Amino acid sequence: MSKSFERYQKRKLISSYFSVVLSIGLVLFLLGILGLLVLNTKKMGDHFKEQISISVFLKDSAKPVEVDQLQKSLALAEYTRSATYVSKEEAAEQHSEEIGENFIEFLGYNPLKNSIDVKLKADFVSSEQIADIASNLASKGYVEEVSYDQPLITLLNENVKRISFWILVASAIFTFIAVLLINSSIRLSIYSKRFIIKTMQMVGATKKFIRRPFIYTNIKLGMLGALLALVALGGTLYYVNDQFPELNLMEDPMVLGFLFIGVFVLGVFISVFSTFFATQRFLNLRTDDLYY
Repeated sequence: MSKSFERYQKRKLISSYFSVVLSIGLVLFLLGILGLLVLNTKKMGDHFKEQISISVFLKDSAKPVEVDQLQKSLALAEYTRSATYVSKEEAAEQHSEEIGENFIEFLGYNPLKNSIDVKLKADFVSSEQIADIASNLASKGYVEEVSYDQPLITLLNENVKRISFWILVASAIFTFIAVLLINSSIRLSIYSKRFIIKTMQMVGATKKFIRRPFIYTNIKLGMLGALLALVALGGTLYYVNDQFPELNLMEDPMVLGFLFIGVFVLGVFISVFSTFFATQRFLNLRTDDLYY
């Protein structure tokens, strides 16, 4: 009978520890995902901004040396990510593929212009800066027209700012919720030992002596939960980076290292914090209050 009860108590203890580790791991994993979003919000926004391009259409009278000089100057400009010359013949071929028919045969001539497609660096994708760049390019005598999608640029910048703000708000809220959830899990595990805590106190054990084994145990559980979260986070990061390599999520290993260390330290810190106050609460309770 005694051995059976001991086995039951042991299983109950393992189940309690497992639930604490699992809850810490899941909460820290979700917190790590939010951390990745916060760290990569700008990078993802920059990725979409760098898909914006300016088309510089050239006059038919433009000399080859002028076109070559313009392309080289654009390629070297501080705001340029790439500058690609597209002849009117190449543009016609691309347009024919898009619409599914040869429009030149129908019209009898090629109405398109030679052009240079300029993709900009993310820091220069704003309505004011692009307007200045377009104005400067349009002032050249051999440039027919400078075209870009102004409404799309405005919408993109507004959405990037809005998404960045709400991700920060969500991160702050979720961090608070994470602390509450981990704290609740640890408090429940300590609640089951409230009579042991009070018994030790009644026989003369100091509060520090009683708290110490609970803190040590929950530090270990916090570390296990954090390691579980980091393994899951690493696997998710690897998968997303493999599926979307253009996002370059692993481009800065130092930042990722700080994130992983931060998640681990947070798991340990919350465990210590929650254990201290949970044990303190039961230490301060009267014996009669333990039954409620």
